[in-house]
Amino acid sequence: MVKKRFYKFFAITFILFGTSNVLKANAQDSTVVVAMGNTSEPESGFDPAFGWGAGEHVHEPLIQSTLTTTTQDLKIAYDLATDIKVSEDGLQWIVTIRDDVLFTDGKPLTAEDVAFTYNKVKELSTVNDFTMLDKAEAKDKKTVVFYMNKPYSIWPYSMANVGIVPKHAYNENYGQNPIGSGRYILQQWDKGQQVILKANPNYYGKTPNIENVVVLFMSEDAAFAAAKSNKVDVAYTTPSLSQEKIKNYNILAAHSVDNRTFNLPTVPKNGDIGNDVTSDLAIRQAINIGLDRERLIKYILKGYGTPAYSVADKMPWFNSKTIVAYNPEKAKEILENSGWKVGKNGIREKNGIPAKFNLLYPANDSVRQALAAETSNQLKELGIEVTFEGVGWDTAYNRAQSEPLVWGWGAHTPMEMYNIYHTAPNSNLAAYSPYSNKEVDELMDKALATNDLPKSFELWKKSQAKVSNDIPWIWLVNIDHLYWVKNGLNVAEQKIHPHGHGWSIVNNVDQWSWSKK
Repeated sequence: MVKKRFYKFFAITFILFGTSNVLKANAQDSTVVVAMGNTSEPESGFDPAFGWGAGEHVHEPLIQSTLTTTTQDLKIAYDLATDIKVSEDGLQWIVTIRDDVLFTDGKPLTAEDVAFTYNKVKELSTVNDFTMLDKAEAKDKKTVVFYMNKPYSIWPYSMANVGIVPKHAYNENYGQNPIGSGRYILQQWDKGQQVILKANPNYYGKTPNIENVVVLFMSEDAAFAAAKSNKVDVAYTTPSLSQEKIKNYNILAAHSVDNRTFNLPTVPKNGDIGNDVTSDLAIRQAINIGLDRERLIKYILKGYGTPAYSVADKMPWFNSKTIVAYNPEKAKEILENSGWKVGKNGIREKNGIPAKFNLLYPANDSVRQALAAETSNQLKELGIEVTFEGVGWDTAYNRAQSEPLVWGWGAHTPMEMYNIYHTAPNSNLAAYSPYSNKEVDELMDKALATNDLPKSFELWKKSQAKVSNDIPWIWLVNIDHLYWVKNGLNVAEQKIHPHGHGWSIVNNVDQWSWSKK
């Protein structure tokens, strides 16, 4: 007997913890209601030119098709594309696309639309970095050529997040009422409250199992209350709330490369840049092996996480040789042999400088605050004094040039490494923290310049090995993304989630299903 679900597109108003939310859903077994954080709502709408599908919360666009996609193990697969070739010099990418794809207004999707989309994203986007692209050009209805300003081996990963828009129907209001060719159609958007997606009946791929997807934008507490009230099918949550019990719900933990880390300025203090303590390699080495990552996971993440050793853990370009073992006694030995001697107060000193620094964290992030506090506790055991301070992002970026800051990173592209470690343009240091290594720069430049994607992975791995000798960042944990899931809902296997606890969970919502009873 099929147990019917009665969601009839009626309005239910939640007044939860001072927040009012409106839910509309559908009375079918092919509907799911998902609660996401308030920050998951795209401020500029569902327009790839303004960050939909990219930026900090990278995900598959759902409403639009993409040229490529990624597999469960983060390799490249095809969506619209049927063939991809790259020139020997890496300056041209020739992509052949399907000829059976229609936009939801009935017009065919052609290479003209692909070229238009990429040229528009290059022109308008403040989220996507397309400085490597010169232009895109349609050669015929099925062939588009990307002309690059410089070789860029990981271009297929960029293609996985850019949804194709219709040239004939694009304007400044596109993001409010998007026309696409993807798995779903935007049926309704009540700003500040919810989005309703409906399966695209003309989709060229496999028909989605789930016909209606209702996404509610809620605070953590409101999402928890909605689950307790049996008003949602999936609700994002936190490690602390995950310890509660909700009748008819279980916790789903999606592994991620969404890491928490803090930078260690590697140059001595000079004005507003550098730090005289963290610039000593012995300090950085001791911290790296003197922190118990499993302890952080157990007590702060409540067991929901994995140790982090790089910005690319578990990715195809991850170098497993960067993994280190927890060894506090070796850490003390390194400090002792490098001249950092324990003083009367238990804090080490070297040349009159105490082993002390201030660790910043975003003031509104309780998990990063707890990680900073526990880091302070653990490093005190090594003779390193760490104070910690909550700050706003308006000052955090600048202060991180001289004081360590707890960050969050993690993406489905090696460019995350490049952005963190590579010497920035018109500078002699990296962008987010004072660090530079010419050999690291050269390896990453070489990785981008090759026209062989698998070969580039080996070069990224070599650059990681070089970085791991310098330790400009301390990688702490990869946080699991946690969700309350209603019994009977079969959520398809999740790819490793990137940074950002939002749309990644519904990347494959078309493959979800309800159990029959």
